[in-house]
Parts: sequence; structure tokens; C-alpha cells
Amino acid sequence: MIKVAIAGLGNCASMLIQGIEFYKKMGKDYTKGLITPVIGGYRITDIQVVAAFDVSKDKIGKDISEAIFQKPNITPKITDVEMKGVKVLPGPVEDGVAPHMREVFDPSTDGKFEEVADTLKETKADILVNMLPVGSEKASRLYARASLEANVGFVNAIPVFIASDPTGEFPRLFAQKGIPIAGDDVKSQVGATIFHRSITSLFMMRGVSVDETYQLNVGGNTDFLNMKTEERLHSKRISKTKAVTSTLENEDIEKEGKIRIGPSDYIPFLGNTKVAYIYVKGQGFAGMPIKVEASLEVDDKSNCAAVLVDVIRAVKLAKDRGIGGPLNDVSAFYFKHPPVQAKNDEEARDKFKRFIEM
Repeated sequence: MIKVAIAGLGNCASMLIQGIEFYKKMGKDYTKGLITPVIGGYRITDIQVVAAFDVSKDKIGKDISEAIFQKPNITPKITDVEMKGVKVLPGPVEDGVAPHMREVFDPSTDGKFEEVADTLKETKADILVNMLPVGSEKASRLYARASLEANVGFVNAIPVFIASDPTGEFPRLFAQKGIPIAGDDVKSQVGATIFHRSITSLFMMRGVSVDETYQLNVGGNTDFLNMKTEERLHSKRISKTKAVTSTLENEDIEKEGKIRIGPSDYIPFLGNTKVAYIYVKGQGFAGMPIKVEASLEVDDKSNCAAVLVDVIRAVKLAKDRGIGGPLNDVSAFYFKHPPVQAKNDEEARDKFKRFIEM
């Protein structure tokens, strides 16, 4: 059994919890929709949520089976979830709630860092998954420090640079304590970033330059509402942009102003549906132009949960093996801004496979 704690019981957490329940009901031989059915002997049905933290007064105090369906969550109900006996606890707010989101989240200020660390210890959690809103820089680092204090593995699903911390502080601390960490910023199962990378990688493989490109994303959940303010998006834009430019020979395309990637607008009626518009233009043989314009429509949160169930099991496998610090080979395949970026997703996949088979 893999004991998991969750920071931020939003739409993605709802799909993660429902998804685990769905696969339990379908039976261990049902693997449709999973990226990796078995990792280190662990199946998705071995994941158990033992703790959850949130700031919303509508969720705090409720069993997680009820809280995942409370406003402002809009994830559709895909299965009945039985009572788990796990109540949502107040988490520290810090910068986790943008000013324009206060009315939406109705945050409690009761959460304390010490209570997070104590809960992780009391529940004997193996892993803490950070799913706070984009822009929660201080709050995310606080949860990372709680993981360090409680000797709990850390999965950073959002674009705050912790596993890839440019100062080196968090990678060093997790390595020193022998605690595995994976991140940063989930690369969805078949999301805009991996789709975009596939197009630019194809250009590169076939000798076509990439002269200009953009990726515009719209959606209707609280994630997109939260990202309406540009100041919440600094790390997000870096994460998504680097994930694409890392596939290119001309990484100066960013300096030249020929690339633009990131959330573009909040469209309420889309709900959890995310629509991405991708444009890539380059030059092929004898300088002749080649242009691709594509759109991708996905359920945003199932796309995220599909990756998290793999990462959770991979981090547990690392714990079992006594491996601490950033998990580079896991992160390169499953995250947009890993500590070490792979040149393409085939290379990243091969590294991940070698990691789980070693």
C-alpha cells in the first residue's frame, strides 16, 4: 500500500481519488487508460489517500469522499466514492489564494505548518502530492519543507521550481535526507505541451527548422480563473516554454520573440475541458515553408491524474530502494520543468523505463 497525502483538494485531486476508486471497481486486470499498469510491483489500486489539506471552508472538516464534490470543484462524478474516514484539514494559505480568488475559495486561516508536518508523521504518509493553485510559490515551498521534516517523498505537480530549484537548495536538502522528490509541473497524459513537443520534435527529426510557434490554452475551471492575472503565471510560462524549446536546435527562438506559450483565457462554459491551439511554422528543403496548425481538446483533470498515479508509484519505488533527491529519470518523462530536460519524449520514456526496471 502507498499512503498519500494531498495538498490542494481541487479538481485534479477529485479525479485522482475518483480514478483510484474506478480502477478498484474494474478489477486489477483492467488497465485501459493507464500509462504504466505496474511500477515496481505497485498497481494504481495500491494507492491510498490518508491525508488532505485545503483552505476552502466548504471542504475543511468533510470526509475526502464528500469534499471532492464541493464547490468550486466541477469535476464530473465518474463513480461513487465510499467514505474514507479521512477528513480534510486546514492548510496554510500563504500565497495560495490570489486576491481575485478569495470569494471563490472562501479561505480559512486556521492552517499551520506544524500541523501539516505532524499529520504527515501521524498518518505515516509515504508521499505528499502538491496540487495547489498556480502561483502558490511560498505555500508550495512550505509543503516541501513539511515533507522534509516528516521524511515524506514529495511530488510537485505545479509550476513552482522545487525539484528543479535553480538555487539548488531543495535538491540538496532532499538528497541529504535521502527523500525522493519528483517535479516540476505535470506534463499531462496527452496534453498541450507533449502534443506541442511532438510536433516540434517531428520538425527537428525531419530536418525542418522551427522559426516561430505558439500555444494558446483556454478552459473553464478554477485553474484557468486563477491564471487570469499575469503575476500568477511567471513560472508557468517558463515551465511550458522550456518544455518546448528544449526540443529545438535554435533555443534562441525565445530571445527572438518567436515563441509564445501559456494560458490565454478563462471561458466558464468549458468547465474542465481544456482546448489548446498550436501553431508551428518552419522551413524545409530549399527553404520552402512548412506550417502546422492544430487544436487539442481534453478533459484537463483526468489528463493530470493519469500522470500522477504513475509518479506516485515511481516515488514509492525510489523510497523502497533508498533513493533520495530529485528523480531525474522520472521527472524528465512526466514533468514540463524537470531538473534535467530530455531532448525528446522517446528519450525521456526510455530513461523512465530503465529506472523502473533497474
